[in-house]
Amino acid sequence: MQVNNTTYQQRLWWLLGISIIVKIILANLLELGNDEVYYYTYALQPDWNHFDHPPMVGWMIRLSTLNLTWLSDLSLRLGSIICSFLASILIFETGAIIKNERAGFIAALFYNLSIYTSIIAGLFVLPDSPQLLFFTASIYLMVKWVVQPGLFKKAEWILLGLCIGMATLSKVHGLFLWAGFGAFLIFHQSKTFKQPLLYIAGIISLLCLIPIVYWNIQNDFITYTFHSKRVAHTNIHLDTFLQQVLGEFLYQNPLVYIASIIALFHIQPIKQWVRQDKVVALLLWLSLPLICTFWALSLLNPTLPHWTGPGFIALFILAGVYWSEKSKHLIPVITQWAIGLFGFIVFGFIMLVYIFPKQLGSTQEANLGEYNPINDVTGWKTFSDSFESLVREDIQLGKMRLNAPILTHKWFPGGHLLFYIATPLKKELIGVGDLEDLHKFAWLNKTLKGLSLGMDAYCIEPSNLPDNTVARYSPYFEKVALASIIPIKTRGLELRYFKVYRLLNCKQIPAPVLPVH
Repeated sequence: MQVNNTTYQQRLWWLLGISIIVKIILANLLELGNDEVYYYTYALQPDWNHFDHPPMVGWMIRLSTLNLTWLSDLSLRLGSIICSFLASILIFETGAIIKNERAGFIAALFYNLSIYTSIIAGLFVLPDSPQLLFFTASIYLMVKWVVQPGLFKKAEWILLGLCIGMATLSKVHGLFLWAGFGAFLIFHQSKTFKQPLLYIAGIISLLCLIPIVYWNIQNDFITYTFHSKRVAHTNIHLDTFLQQVLGEFLYQNPLVYIASIIALFHIQPIKQWVRQDKVVALLLWLSLPLICTFWALSLLNPTLPHWTGPGFIALFILAGVYWSEKSKHLIPVITQWAIGLFGFIVFGFIMLVYIFPKQLGSTQEANLGEYNPINDVTGWKTFSDSFESLVREDIQLGKMRLNAPILTHKWFPGGHLLFYIATPLKKELIGVGDLEDLHKFAWLNKTLKGLSLGMDAYCIEPSNLPDNTVARYSPYFEKVALASIIPIKTRGLELRYFKVYRLLNCKQIPAPVLPVH
């Protein structure tokens, strides 16, 4: 089939241009979510690894915020938007190498219509954001090596090792790249094991892991201890499996998911169309083992739908090949519906936030707004202004001492309190509690002056994250008093409220969360 490559290249740029515009609008409309503001702490205190993830997302935030000199919702998300843009180009090029640019365009289209790759990891600030870029780059290089071995340069072997290493420095899923590629070589290209450059690439990837291992040695392998507890159950639970499958079905965009599965059941025609059995086998090895691994884990433990996300990249490429051949039009009908569903989900959420707000969570006074996803991305700036006014009044009236820090016992809402409240007000945010609740905040404590006897402090309790603040902090302060209840309303609807407590006259300093060396 002859294709007009220029046409598909132009359509790709239109796709990516529209995608970037939409993401910039969303980045400015939606405040940062729990996870996003938490990963801001990675940038605030860079390290070779962190409590729960490798360091790449923190480095990315450092770059996108110009070394933390430009702090905004958009600046934190800019790295994710750029990574998604580059990954889309790489997917297009991968599809073009395998078949033609029509296939590459449809694969890139699916990538940008997936809620996970386009929004969750393509807009929001997550370890998945840089991971998907390096994951996609690795797939591109592997495919190029299989399809165009004569054009594959020695330096590209080094680049492949580096990309897999950088993917692993983003998230542990990067290890599946070597696992899938290794299995492909064993079963389809075993003579490659005689190639010295393969081992050089592997060594480069291993070198990238040294920071992670070194940090964990210094910290009693706490990252692996934490994650192993999440997958330590041995009893089979069909409900968690169904939650995983249904979750990824929704995350990937139901129609994109269906389109990918349909392609998966037509592997033989795909092999005939591309006249390349090995590249199809490679893509399957880079997708199915990862997906099946987390499906198996979900039978035993609660998992998260996006954990299988990287495995769908290779499936999008296969789907691009399949639908490029089957469809008589540029965009298959299924894709047109996928675009509509994508727009409905994204802009429907915006409508709920700003135009037609609805209390989706608890309506009970004690925990108003609990489980309402809207509260994760809105209301913090409004509260920040109200809290700043309260602090000024407290100082003027002598109700609180100067430089009173803010205390938190958990990483959420700790991240929001740090980014939207403590940072602009130049206040310390101190973590008091257990390590598994505080996560990175336990390490941030080491950089702070901390509490001292006689000091006052604030505690902020959102109604959607209820806590017994009085009982929690009474052992450490002479008095814990409710200072104010600040409601957060959108178009007259109260979605939640914030309780602000004054913690007066520190009488006992909490024990440090981490050992003091």
